[in-house]
Amino acid sequence: MQEQPEPGIAPGLSARVELTVTDADTAQAVGSGDVPVLGTPRVLALAEAATVAATARSLPAGMTTVGIRVELDHRAATPVGGRVQAQARLAEVDGRRLVFEVRVTDGEEVVADGRVERMLVDRRRFVERVTRTA
Repeated sequence: MQEQPEPGIAPGLSARVELTVTDADTAQAVGSGDVPVLGTPRVLALAEAATVAATARSLPAGMTTVGIRVELDHRAATPVGGRVQAQARLAEVDGRRLVFEVRVTDGEEVVADGRVERMLVDRRRFVERVTRTA
C-alpha cells in the first residue's frame, strides 16, 4: 500500500535562491578541486537550499525534509563575483518521498541541472534517533 502524501505537499511547489560566488565558495576552498571557480559541493548546497525553500511554508508542524539522493550535472564554471540562481520545482510526491527538478543558472547559461530527492520526516524523532546512535 502506497503512503498518502501530506496535505499541502503537491507537485508544482517551487522556489529560487541566489548566491554571489565568493572565495569561500570555490573548488579550492571546499576541497573539490584546485581552481578558483564555484565548487560542485556549493552548487549542490545551493540546489538543496532551493528544495528546502520550496516546501518550507507547506510542511506540517514538526515535520522537515532530509536529502536522500542527488543526481547533478555541473555543466559550466562560474568565477568569483559571478551570481547564480538555483530553481527547484517539486516534480513528484510518492508518500513521504519528494522528487525535485533543479536547475542552477548564471544569467542565461545553465551551470547545473538534475534531480534531488528528499524524505519527509518528523524532526524531533529524526534528531532523537540520530543522537541516540551517536
